[in-house]
Amino acid sequence: MAASFRPDIQGLRALAVGGVVAYHFGLTALPGGFAGVDIFFVISGWLITTHLMGEITTTGRIDLWRFYARRARRLLPAALFVILATLGAGYFILAPQEQALYSRGAMYASAYAINLWLLRWSFDYFAADALSNPFIHFWSLSVEEQFYLVWPALLLFAAWLHRGKRMAVVVIGVAGLASFAACLWLTSLSPAWAFYFSPLRAWEFAAGGLATLAPAALWQCRPWLRAAQGWLGLALIAAAYLTLSEDLPFPGWYAALPVAGTVLVLLSGAGEERDAAAASPAGWQALAPASVLSLPPLQWIGTLSYSLYLWHWPVIVYAGMLAPDLTTPQRLGCAALALVLAFLTYHLIENPARLGGGLMAGARALAPALALTGVGVAVAYANAHLATRNIDWAQRGIEQAAEQPSIARATDKNCLLDFHTVKPKPCTFGPADAAHTIVLFGDSHADHWSTPLVEAASRNDTKVVTYLKSSCRASRLSTFNTVLKRDYTECDAWREQAIAEIIRRKPRLVVISEFSIGNLTRDMTAAGRKQETARWQAGLRSTLQAFSQAGVETAVIRDTPIGDSFADSCVARALWWREAPSRCDTPRAQAANDGTAAQERAVVKSVPDTLYVDLTDRFCGPTECHVYIGGKLAFRDRHHLATAFAETLEGPLEKALF
Repeated sequence: MAASFRPDIQGLRALAVGGVVAYHFGLTALPGGFAGVDIFFVISGWLITTHLMGEITTTGRIDLWRFYARRARRLLPAALFVILATLGAGYFILAPQEQALYSRGAMYASAYAINLWLLRWSFDYFAADALSNPFIHFWSLSVEEQFYLVWPALLLFAAWLHRGKRMAVVVIGVAGLASFAACLWLTSLSPAWAFYFSPLRAWEFAAGGLATLAPAALWQCRPWLRAAQGWLGLALIAAAYLTLSEDLPFPGWYAALPVAGTVLVLLSGAGEERDAAAASPAGWQALAPASVLSLPPLQWIGTLSYSLYLWHWPVIVYAGMLAPDLTTPQRLGCAALALVLAFLTYHLIENPARLGGGLMAGARALAPALALTGVGVAVAYANAHLATRNIDWAQRGIEQAAEQPSIARATDKNCLLDFHTVKPKPCTFGPADAAHTIVLFGDSHADHWSTPLVEAASRNDTKVVTYLKSSCRASRLSTFNTVLKRDYTECDAWREQAIAEIIRRKPRLVVISEFSIGNLTRDMTAAGRKQETARWQAGLRSTLQAFSQAGVETAVIRDTPIGDSFADSCVARALWWREAPSRCDTPRAQAANDGTAAQERAVVKSVPDTLYVDLTDRFCGPTECHVYIGGKLAFRDRHHLATAFAETLEGPLEKALF
């Protein structure tokens, strides 16, 4: 063990990976466990800056070949093994089209660039479920590797300007502040860039780097200060784990909580080293948090932290695909499996590669490192090609059904407005001289009815005008947008303008459909659910009354059921496994929101000139709601109608409305 080994850092690694695993495995008591990644970033900044600054101070230069050889030995072999094993398991678990998609993710993961690949998917509202990607957790490793490419050059630049810590503090500080400012700005404007783009996470590494350059005199002869700041740091980390959640705008200001906590703990541990060297009283050392972080269980988990991080995500993703409703014992079993795999990977691959000479120091290390990276990229590419060849006509039909847009979006994708646009964009379908006009008003759940509605209207000398906005209900209900991570004020502004424009049009009928409030409140407490439902009822009644008082008739289409899994992926997997698509059905009690529908029907009946349209029996039987009906995929994800199936609803919808 190296003389510079610090048990407290190993314990911090255990806390970091423990938070991430707990969060991904559904431990709701730690909703902010994802902040463990930020702890890793700060630790990396501390360790790499300590090493590189020591080398610059001693020799005036950095042996880059030796530095990258050490990084390659530390990271590449275990990562490549997990990537290859995950690809192999995916052949038996994932549908061919998923294998092709996620193999491309494996290519980028092998090259430590998957964070850049993920940016593409983060902006697409209709993209496949990114959380089914068994390689998505490699984003943080990609950010870290990109940091390793830039950081030595930054420190050499500081040394070139002026040798010594002061200039390094200035250069690192300026880079860190610029990164933090950009991160704050983009966290609300473009959350995906703030989350995945490495320059916008550089401030977390810089925080660790700056901490290594703090004056040592601050902790000399002050063991009480070291102990106090260490416990404060652990308290901040605990606060991050307990209070942060995925609904908050992250990273932004909130990421400062785990970052500051980690810096304080690292400084406390550094002070302990100085105290020990100065023979400070043992009592203060016992009170320092390093004594807790040095406990054997934390040391063991910290040792396995890298391999455990690599394994935990594909284990839980694949387990969730095989058994969508994992019980607590099953999740604990998955955690045990991930630990066993991490233990074996560490002892058989990670540690031998780190200590062996296969990836030797010097320029010669470049060839085997590039070879390992190339193997990962080549195997992933070949796997994607093989998967594409395995897509048969049935699989292709599922894929095409999920990708086919509604008639509104096929005509103009902007007919369904994005999150930021406020000014309504009406889209017209049918002859301009039609005898009648009806308006389709609401969110994407109104949009998927545009396909049968436009066809039904054309049979009745009626044109359809759409007013549609993503995630924006027709009901006057202010909501929180989980993508923007803030109140959806654009929706409120758009809705009022749209209602005013629709009333001025004096259409024959306004057709409303929206994402069921029951789906938003299902995870709330009983009291919270009751309060939110009452707000929604009031908002729906207000919208309907606005049209009724203006002499405009309204029809409300009951929302579609919501499934446990993404219908397209689940059905494709079922076909690949030679199983019936019915394995993807969801019990009606979970999917249909019958109670919410009854409340919605009551509101509709209380407003004059308002009709309630319920086509739930087209999707659900008495006990189950189906995703594959009459040989067609009914839903393209968990709750949006597949267009080809929506076309079959033209007759029932025409009968109900015309």
